[in-house]
Amino acid sequence: MKNTRKLTFDRLPTTFDGLIKLHAPRPIHDAVAYANTVEVVDALAGHKLNRDQDDYLLLLSAMIERYEADTLPKRPRAAGIDLLRYLLEENDLGGDDLAKILAVDRSVAFRILKGERQLTTSHIKALRERFGVPADMFVR
Repeated sequence: MKNTRKLTFDRLPTTFDGLIKLHAPRPIHDAVAYANTVEVVDALAGHKLNRDQDDYLLLLSAMIERYEADTLPKRPRAAGIDLLRYLLEENDLGGDDLAKILAVDRSVAFRILKGERQLTTSHIKALRERFGVPADMFVR
């Protein structure tokens, strides 16, 4: 009979050896191994871990990342202006608000949004500070 109980943090071993006995870290080659590995990572994530648990989590996370990189379709990275438009929309902001954030004239902000003008380094720094996203997200 198959064990259908959800794996929870309180049921996980606290030693590296114990964790390996529960779920041996092996390269992930299929969806079942992927789902099993994700289940263990989900059980560990968000908890205060000891060193063995933390090392084990890092190992499994790297395996998952590798599998996803090899199997999932590549998503094109959004252009910086598309990200800017998205951030403004999600925060109910418009061109006038952008002008204030960038400390520029209103016309400059609207030209940026139309794609007629590029973001400068100081603009990107201001956006990074305002929205808390990495600066390289605006460079493309």
